[in-house]
Amino acid sequence: MSQVARAPTTAELQRDNTMLREEVRVARKASDITAQLVAQQFVKIEEILMRLEKKAEAEKKLGCELADKLREAEEREAQLARDRERLAEMQIVAINMMEDIAAARETAEAATQAKSEFLANMSHEIRTPMTAILGYVDLIKEGCPQQCEFGAREYGEYLSTISRNAEHLLEIINGILDLSKIEAGRFDIERTSCSPIQLVADVLSLMQVRADQQGLSLRAEFDGRIPETIRSDTTRIKQVLINLVGNAIKFTETGSVRLVARLVSPDLIAGDAEPMLQFDVIDTGMGMSNDQLDRLFQPFSQVDSSTTRRFGGTGLGLTISKRLANLLGGDITADSEPGVGSVFHFKIATGPLEDVRFTSQPAEALLERPTVAEEVRTEPSRLSCRILLAEDGPDNQRLVSAILRKAGADVTIVENGQLAVEQALAARDAGRAFDVILMDMQMPMLDGYEATRLLRREAYTGPIIALTAHAMSQDRENCLRAGCDEYATKPIERRKLIECIASQLAAARHG
Repeated sequence: MSQVARAPTTAELQRDNTMLREEVRVARKASDITAQLVAQQFVKIEEILMRLEKKAEAEKKLGCELADKLREAEEREAQLARDRERLAEMQIVAINMMEDIAAARETAEAATQAKSEFLANMSHEIRTPMTAILGYVDLIKEGCPQQCEFGAREYGEYLSTISRNAEHLLEIINGILDLSKIEAGRFDIERTSCSPIQLVADVLSLMQVRADQQGLSLRAEFDGRIPETIRSDTTRIKQVLINLVGNAIKFTETGSVRLVARLVSPDLIAGDAEPMLQFDVIDTGMGMSNDQLDRLFQPFSQVDSSTTRRFGGTGLGLTISKRLANLLGGDITADSEPGVGSVFHFKIATGPLEDVRFTSQPAEALLERPTVAEEVRTEPSRLSCRILLAEDGPDNQRLVSAILRKAGADVTIVENGQLAVEQALAARDAGRAFDVILMDMQMPMLDGYEATRLLRREAYTGPIIALTAHAMSQDRENCLRAGCDEYATKPIERRKLIECIASQLAAARHG
């Protein structure tokens, strides 16, 4: 029999209702917790997404920067490649330029060498006949003009004209040679102890005749104390002073020419490290304009063409003088006014003056000193010796032998170096050695250089004096290296040649 279901009791219903409400509450709480958890996760997700977005933006920015840097690097690489190409091109250009410079230098050196050889040959070819011209003029002056009234009057004038013009030609040759040596850097300055007062005295004595011929007053003055000696090149100082005084006389028709010497303090602005000796050459001549002064020291230039036609000259003198002044540690400057006159200032370095005495009355000392002109009037030494003359030119053979025989020498002549060697050795071996050999350096068959070397190799110890028409500084060195004891240039100056021989004879006797 079936059972009838029992209805729940109120208590059971209340319990169930309570349990249900509790489950609902728990479910709601769980739902709230879940919602909170979900919300928190969403916040975290949003933060993550924001960080990811920022990171993405940063990475994008970094990517852009990297792209820019990469592009810059590529551009720099491209620029570097272009620079390398340009550098390579410049290197090629530089190499070509260096090759061109080297070629130009070789060409210039070859041209300089060719010019030097040409000038040396020109000097030789002109000096050789000039030796005969001047030498025979001197011999004629001592003979024929003194034998009759016409000769004494007319011939003397004619012969002086020949000598004057020949010497002028030699001055031109020497000027060209000097300029060439200076430009080539082969001009040697020989600094020795020399007297400024003696230099002035010598210049005045040499130039006095020209001044007298012009009717000009020529005098020297000293401004203040003057050192008794300086260290410089006497020959080159004289060369410059003679040129400056000679020009002053040439361009002055009336009035005077003065040579004033003074010691000046170092000019620190100009770079002077020591006191300078200054010579002022002051004239009352025609003067010059500023434009003419600007061209004054240019080679082969004079103030204008009319001056060249009127007074002559090559225009080399002042150029050489200025360069010599520079080599002497100084300079030449000029002031001038047309119609009033000119002043040339010639300064040179003195060298140390600490232990040098000074002259307080240089003008009085000037009067007491012998001049070059007075020394020239003395007779040359007499020669009592046997001389072997090696010279291929018949004219110069006769001239030099006549000069030597007139001085008292016994002269044997040979025409080439081979005969000179044979004669010198034969005479030595026979016990009658020549006292001196005069050796021309330019001869056929065997020149003087090789002849001298052969003699020295054969232990020949006698004096050998080179005779040469070459006048370059290296020519003297070449002669001395070959074994010569001394060196004489053509044209032969009788007095200098005889004194040179006498000096070698004295040295040989005391050696």
